[in-house]
Amino acid sequence: AQITARWKNSLSTFQAFQTDCNKTGFDIEHGIHLKNLVAMATGQSRFKSVSSLSLERLQKAWDEAKEGMNFALNFLRSNVGVDSPALLSSPSIAVAISYFGHTRNYQIAPEESKLLRYWILSANAKGRYSRGSSETLLDQDIASIRDGGTIQNLIDRLRYQVGLLEIMPEELSGRNQRSALFKTMFLAFRNAGAKDWHSNLAISLDHSGAQHKLQFHHIFPKALLTKAGYQQRDADDISNLAFIGGKTNRVISDKSPREYLASLVEKIGIDGFEAQQIPLEENLLETSADREFLDVRRARI
Repeated sequence: AQITARWKNSLSTFQAFQTDCNKTGFDIEHGIHLKNLVAMATGQSRFKSVSSLSLERLQKAWDEAKEGMNFALNFLRSNVGVDSPALLSSPSIAVAISYFGHTRNYQIAPEESKLLRYWILSANAKGRYSRGSSETLLDQDIASIRDGGTIQNLIDRLRYQVGLLEIMPEELSGRNQRSALFKTMFLAFRNAGAKDWHSNLAISLDHSGAQHKLQFHHIFPKALLTKAGYQQRDADDISNLAFIGGKTNRVISDKSPREYLASLVEKIGIDGFEAQQIPLEENLLETSADREFLDVRRARI
């Protein structure tokens, strides 16, 4: 409201850029784009100082914000493999990348690019901006960049916040599909060449048609585990989930993994399952071995 009061008809300008981003697969709500504008104008992300900005400064910052966001989304898509906001634990990551690119005049050395990619993947997996006030955490990162900090400074700050940046098996325990680690799991499996077990289509969020639209599949079906006395949290544990197309998921239905995996391995081999780190040892595919299966798969993931 403060911005549009100073800059007439600016809302349509912001929404037009949001639409352009949406066309590339990044439908990010326009509040994030405005936060990016404020970061460019003030070196922090909070709207409290907007009232003191001139129209000229707002317009200049918006041009910088658009260029920065285009860089951020291109880097996410091309250098990290994140081609949808659904794969981000927080859109604030895009603001941090945008601001970093801007301060470097979009001249990023190869080694710096590698470190930026590492920070993005680590911050995304560990839920950097969901472990407290997202504005406070984003402002910490913006301040580090603004004051001449390197990507290594961002990595060190993240490590101070979360401890180990490596993913340990116990971190996957009890997590469901809302976890940031679930998004990272998808990225890792897709990078390993995971494909649907019938169509052989590489897993993707963009597939059209009910047959091919990506779904997450319970390796040990819910109905099977419920009947055996397991809790829903066992079924929904991300280590019990795989990514396949809708038709394949419906064909499998509530069959036992010992039954359907054996027949699939005969048809397509083991590569499709190794890409998603699914154990195929017969003793682990019995319903009674569900929790042992989850432990083994967590370690492999």
